[in-house]
Amino acid sequence: MQTGAPVIVQGYDGIPSECVPGSGAKKSGTAEGFRPFVSSARGQERRRVFFFPAKPSDYAFAGGTNHENPDKTRTIPKTPFFAAFSVGAVLFSAHAGGGFATGNQANTYYVGLGWAGIVSAIVAMLLLTLTMREAMIMYNSRGLTSYKQLFETLYHPFDKIEWLFEFFFYIMVLMAVAAAISGAASELRSYFGVNYYLGVVAVGCLVLLLTIFGAGIVRAASTYMGIAILVTAITIYAIGIFKSESPLFTVLSADFQTTGSANVPKAVFNAFTYAGFQCVTLPTMIACGTTMRSKQGCAKAMWISFAMNAVALVLSVFMLICWRGVYTAVDGGTTIPTLTVCNAMSIRALTAVYGVCLMLCLISTGVTTIFGFVARFEKLPMFRSIQSAPVRSAIVSAFIIILSMSISMAGLTNIIKYGYGYCGYLGIAVVVVPFLTVGVYKNRKYIREHGLAQGFAAAQPETEATEAAAPAAVPAAAK
Repeated sequence: MQTGAPVIVQGYDGIPSECVPGSGAKKSGTAEGFRPFVSSARGQERRRVFFFPAKPSDYAFAGGTNHENPDKTRTIPKTPFFAAFSVGAVLFSAHAGGGFATGNQANTYYVGLGWAGIVSAIVAMLLLTLTMREAMIMYNSRGLTSYKQLFETLYHPFDKIEWLFEFFFYIMVLMAVAAAISGAASELRSYFGVNYYLGVVAVGCLVLLLTIFGAGIVRAASTYMGIAILVTAITIYAIGIFKSESPLFTVLSADFQTTGSANVPKAVFNAFTYAGFQCVTLPTMIACGTTMRSKQGCAKAMWISFAMNAVALVLSVFMLICWRGVYTAVDGGTTIPTLTVCNAMSIRALTAVYGVCLMLCLISTGVTTIFGFVARFEKLPMFRSIQSAPVRSAIVSAFIIILSMSISMAGLTNIIKYGYGYCGYLGIAVVVVPFLTVGVYKNRKYIREHGLAQGFAAAQPETEATEAAAPAAVPAAAK
């Protein structure tokens, strides 16, 4: 999971507002006569998107016939490559951020498995993108408006167990904050020799101050930080593979001769676990994927994302396998193995750039994630007695920071191995397996019964009255 970009997102019921198309945005790919409606009334923190037909007769599914004008056939155009690429890139940036750039995740779940670890990494990305594809199809085909409705639809008729995803989501995000603080403290120790626990306290206090006074600036810069650390990390991986004294294919051949297929069962299990905890990005993906107006569009976006994520992850595994004997021999070298390898290559400029980008990326993750937590929880009844909004936000932020700092005392490797790992097990049970079994069945049945094979018809007139009249519950037909 990324620790270089926000995971908690700023939208209605967990949907990021930046991923919701604005009311003035170009609506390419939307069926004629349909207009997405975005509520952005002054003073509202969240925006809702609903889709309804401009008039009843216009609810003609793609490829169907307009009954008021039988001679006119309406179709959904093919999804442009750039539109699919932009959606696929969201998942890529959510996965390949600061946490990915440390190398700890790849080392924990794949490197020790040798050649089987490479296969495991590819399978993990396949499982993740297939899961996201089914979630996007279910969300877009039914015109749902929150991830809560999505999971109620998935679990129907057992709607109430939707809380399992809520539990997974918030625990996983808390782990991400703890990992960000721990990663930053570990980096301070590696670069400057700062005591780890003192570093945790220092980073925690800095994140708290930025959350209260500078969250807007950090959020605005987080995207650029994520791009910078990604480019830097990929550069290190590429150089590391070629500069290693142990050729990649020699290492892999020797591992295969030694272990054979003994690690395959563990590799399969790790692939599911990794995909499981990465599913914390699902609320972001369904919100940003609303531009995909057909099953084919959702599939195209996720195949593009699969290629991007698989290449980046496999590159990191390749490099770490080649240098495993080096960074495991260094005290604490496995905490941020990418940094250890970068030091071993003696490229000082690259090491310096990597260190700065990684630190900024990790801190921005903590700030933006906690800010999302605060926006969601400060309105709880227990905080209503606090009249001052800044004081209320500061109290909620401090509580989350203290909790995250306590978890980060366990160390980055333990957080990723056990915290992410156990969340991954839960993610397998409540997200991956349900979407790849029940989700596939429900989507195929719904699309077949409603004639949506060529695209999803969706619309809503731009009136506040419609939003007020729209029911919050998932329509029975959508389940």
